[in-house]
Amino acid sequence: MRIFVTGAQGQLGYDVMAEVRHRGWEATGADIGDFDLTDRAATLAALERTQPEAVLHCAAYTAVDRAEAEPERARAVNEDGTRHIAQYCAARGIWLIYISTDYVFDGSGARPWEADDSPAPMNVYGATKLAGERAAALCETSMVVRTSWVFGNHGNNFVKTMLRLGRERDAVRVVDDQTGAPTYTADLARLLCCMAARPVRGVYHAAGGGECTWAGFAAKIFALAGLPCRVEPIPSSQYPQAARRPLNSRLSPRALIEAGYAPLRPWEDALAEMLAKETAV
Repeated sequence: MRIFVTGAQGQLGYDVMAEVRHRGWEATGADIGDFDLTDRAATLAALERTQPEAVLHCAAYTAVDRAEAEPERARAVNEDGTRHIAQYCAARGIWLIYISTDYVFDGSGARPWEADDSPAPMNVYGATKLAGERAAALCETSMVVRTSWVFGNHGNNFVKTMLRLGRERDAVRVVDDQTGAPTYTADLARLLCCMAARPVRGVYHAAGGGECTWAGFAAKIFALAGLPCRVEPIPSSQYPQAARRPLNSRLSPRALIEAGYAPLRPWEDALAEMLAKETAV
């Protein structure tokens, strides 16, 4: 099977490439230095050279706070770039798997968001990712996979930041009123390849099992890493950022399970594996 992976050097795309190769499939990865997603002709030419059987679209403008000052750039990448890929896939009947985010929701309430709940983004990044979802949906052979709080062994993320701070400081202040589920990129990559092998059109939520706050996540990182650093919980109001974050980022796997896909394992188990791999390096 020939798979085209955008954002191949990002933390998710890197693990998707590894999983595709592990399965013995043919993997072609592209990142920002290979072609400009916002350039329709360049995007179509890159896809045409590869002749993929499925596209795993991991590339995105993900600088959440900077997007508030660069809305047009964020939209060009997340919406226009996705539309270019969707048009190619639609014309050839190729499956497109588009990676989206919990930030398409406004974070209200306390129950997990279902895949068919009405989105209401509260920041530019979320709005442009939702626009990307709608662009992807124009392709009849498409799937949208929303995830949250991604971490992995490749690239920068919250876990690696906490490990660094935990070695440098006695205590860290971490937001404790935002709740969601950390998602290990290696686990998500395996699921995405399962979806590519047996695609079912729809919108799905795929996040680590269970839930926590960012402060709870940090505390677990320190505990598993054996770091004595203390976590001092704070409200979001004491950690101002340019973009507002949803307080409730819980994502229900119900649609995923109903389509016959296995939900991801508990985030704590995935975190333990990730940290073990970090130690082994």
